[in-house]
Amino acid sequence: MAFPALVPTSRSYSPGDWPVKRFQAQSGAEVRILYGSQRVGATLELSYDNITDSQAQQFVDDYNSVLGTLRTFTLSTQALTGTSVGMTPPPQTAWRYSDTPAITSVRPGVSSVRVTLVAVT
Repeated sequence: MAFPALVPTSRSYSPGDWPVKRFQAQSGAEVRILYGSQRVGATLELSYDNITDSQAQQFVDDYNSVLGTLRTFTLSTQALTGTSVGMTPPPQTAWRYSDTPAITSVRPGVSSVRVTLVAVT
C-alpha cells in the first residue's frame, strides 16, 4: 500500500531545527553544542476535506500497512502539489506517521482526514 495519491486541501510544514544540546551552569553561563549538520524534526500536517469514505479508508489502510508509526514511506507527488517556496520538504524525504489519521464524518459518504507526518533522515 502506498500513501494515498490525493491532493490535500491544506498543508502545514515545519522544517525542524538543528540538533543542539544546551548546557547551563549555576552561574547562568550557557554553552550550546551542535550535534549534526542537518535539521531534524520536520513535520508535515495534511488536511483532506470532504473526500469520499473510500478515500478516507485509504489512509487507514496505509497506516496499517506501515504498522502505524513504525515504518517510513515516501509521499506521492500529489501530496506536495502546489507547495510554495519554503513550504517544500527536501526531495526524497522519508516520512512516518506521527499519530493515527484523524477522520471526521461530515455526512454519509463524505469525510475529512487530517494526518501528521514526521520527516526521517
